[in-house]
Amino acid sequence: MTDTQQAVRVHEVTPAYWQVTLDNPPLNVVDAAIITGLAEVLDRVEASDQVRVVVFESADDEFFLAHFDMTGNSTAAARTPGRTGLPGTTDVLVRLAALPVLTIAKIRGRARGVGSEFVLACDLRYASAERAILGQPEVGAGVIPGGGSIERLAHLVGRARALEIVIGSDDYDARTAQELGYVNRAVPDAELDAFVDAFARRVASFDRRPIATAKRLVDRITLPENGHLLESQAQFAAALTWPETQKRVVRLFEKGLQQRGDFELRFGHHLNGLFDESTVD
Repeated sequence: MTDTQQAVRVHEVTPAYWQVTLDNPPLNVVDAAIITGLAEVLDRVEASDQVRVVVFESADDEFFLAHFDMTGNSTAAARTPGRTGLPGTTDVLVRLAALPVLTIAKIRGRARGVGSEFVLACDLRYASAERAILGQPEVGAGVIPGGGSIERLAHLVGRARALEIVIGSDDYDARTAQELGYVNRAVPDAELDAFVDAFARRVASFDRRPIATAKRLVDRITLPENGHLLESQAQFAAALTWPETQKRVVRLFEKGLQQRGDFELRFGHHLNGLFDESTVD
C-alpha cells in the first residue's frame, strides 16, 4: 500500500517493512508540510503492531532534507506542541528516536541543519558514498542548532568531533562522515538501495518484541534528555532574533538560500568568508 500524500509518502513493502519517501520540491526543505507529514507517519507507526523497520529516503537525489525553511512560513508548525508536549520539530524527532521499531535513513543528497538532525534521530544511517553530504551550518549562519544535533553528535562522535562539526559549520562527504562516526556506513551509490533493502528485510523477519526491547535498553544510555533538547530549541529561536543573525539571514537569501543552485549545493563552501566585517555591519 502506498500513501499518495506529496511531501511524505508511505509505501508498505510488507506489513513489517515500510518505506517513507520525503518529496517536497524544490529543495526538500523542512517546512510545515514535512513536519505535519512526518507526525502523521509516526502516528501510523505507533498504532501498528506489525511494523518492525522503517526506511526513510528522499525523492530528490541532491537534497535528502536541505535544512529548515528560513522564510518564516513554517515557524508556527515548528513551535506548535505535538503529542509529547514538545515543540513541533522537536516533538517529531523525539518520537522518531523513541519508536519501538528500527528506523533507517538512506541518505542521498544533502542533509544539513534539521535534515542532519532528522537522520541523527534515526537509529541507523547509510549514506551514498558519492552523493551524500551532511552538515550543521547553523553557527556559520549566525544561529545555534536546535533540533538535537548537539546532543546526539556528542554521544555519537565525542565532544571534540561534535564541536568540529557544529562550530566548523562545514560539509562532510559520506566517507568522512563514516570515519567520524556521523553515519554507520558509506555505501557505493549503485549498491545502496540493495544493501538497505536486504538489511531491512532481514530485520523485518525478526520478532518485534526483541527488536523493541534491545532498542529501549540502548536508548537508556544514548538518548538525550528532553530538557536539554528544549534548551537547544529555545537557543535556536532566540538566535533568530539577534540583530547580527537577521543581517546574516538577509545575506544568505541574497546569495541563493532556498534556491536550487550552487549556493545550496555547496553551502558549507560558500559560508567560508561570506560574513566578514564588510558584509554584516
